[in-house]
Amino acid sequence: MKENNQETVVMTAEEKAEFATFQQEKAKRAAEEKKKADREKYKELVDEEIERSIPVLLAISGQIKDSKQTVQDNFKTILEMKSELFATKVKDDQRSHTFTNSKGDKRITLGVYVTDGYRDTVEDGIAIVKEYIESLAKDAKTKSLVNMVMKLLSRDAKGTLKASRIVQLRKVAQDSGDERFMEGVQIIEDAYQPEVSKQFIRAEIKDKNGMWKPIPLGMTES
Repeated sequence: MKENNQETVVMTAEEKAEFATFQQEKAKRAAEEKKKADREKYKELVDEEIERSIPVLLAISGQIKDSKQTVQDNFKTILEMKSELFATKVKDDQRSHTFTNSKGDKRITLGVYVTDGYRDTVEDGIAIVKEYIESLAKDAKTKSLVNMVMKLLSRDAKGTLKASRIVQLRKVAQDSGDERFMEGVQIIEDAYQPEVSKQFIRAEIKDKNGMWKPIPLGMTES
């Protein structure tokens, strides 16, 4: 027959309180140690998964890059033929070309992203325009014109003039008929020096509802 070896310990209220405090602190330390161990495990899992995933993603990125380059190369001859066949309609500085199949359910667009840029002579043109336009600020009507022109000359967050606004500025200058105003705008336009940032390819197919749907070609697309 098994004997029960449990012993009963008699404690004072003070000892009981101290024991309870000891147990709480012990449990707290155990919980903190577990959290620390879990954090270390988490870091290890992250490191391991990154090491496994980066090569996979590099391979995918390389495949996408190579595939896009293949498409660009395959369309070179077609772009040359387009330039010859439609020479009167195609501008040399055209930034994108869209090709659609005969059935009309697939299309590919090849192009380049262009950012606005200007040579330093643009400041001379801006100075002339401002000098002219500020001399007109005499009444409510002319002040409104001044405000509009100054808005067209405002720069974006990168400190660059927007080419689309300069097109609007030319229209205002033409309407004014002032040669000095036109001279300033012309200097600004002549200073325009856009920069090609990168090439792009956009592929689309029509769904059963006749809507164009893009084919994801980037890591962030789905």
